[in-house]
Amino acid sequence: MIESINNERIKKYAKLDQKKYRNLEGMFIVEGEHLVEEARKRGLIIEIFSTVPYEDATLVSEAVMTKLSHLTTPPKILAVVKILDSKEIKGNLLILDGIQDPGNLGTIIRSAVAFGIDTIILSNDTVDLYNTKTIRSSEGMIFNINFIKTDLNSFIDKIKNDYLILTTNVKDGKNIKDISINKPYAIIMGNEGNGVKEALASLSNDTIYIPMSKSCESLNVAIATSIILYELYQNK
Repeated sequence: MIESINNERIKKYAKLDQKKYRNLEGMFIVEGEHLVEEARKRGLIIEIFSTVPYEDATLVSEAVMTKLSHLTTPPKILAVVKILDSKEIKGNLLILDGIQDPGNLGTIIRSAVAFGIDTIILSNDTVDLYNTKTIRSSEGMIFNINFIKTDLNSFIDKIKNDYLILTTNVKDGKNIKDISINKPYAIIMGNEGNGVKEALASLSNDTIYIPMSKSCESLNVAIATSIILYELYQNK
């Protein structure tokens, strides 16, 4: 049992609350049994820590768990896991341009898994995938999809001949229900405040919008993404 917060292993893992150390070490922390088991299914576990007896876990004191946890109320179990490897792209894509809220990113990940997206492409200025709020908001779906972080302009240039590239436009876009899909698609969704960058939007083949009440000016990006992905999933 590890009781001291000054244990060298614990001090090393506690630094994973910082993005630079997650990138340097190639690992991050997931908290709670559900996320730990999702990581275990993918063979990503480096080490499990628990304040109660648990399969393959190192027992630790409440003080150590508090040191490792990012939560106000620390869990009984957490794990250090490997950062995900990017795989070759296939199928339908979701391209995220400058998403800043980790909760939005986590919700988008869940919807992407639910509605037939194989890879999420993250712009270099999108919030860190391994932010603890992103991980928790994804409800473990972070382990069920491929991620690539890259420059979006050059990426879209590479795929433009093979994909129908769509983005949103509330003024001139087509009703999402009227879009015809005859090849794999890539959806570009933008920053919470500014939307998709103009230079990036100009690379799309078509623009779409979600019909809604005139009383509502706009939707949260995670909600809008979820609706669009659902509609396109039904359209396949």
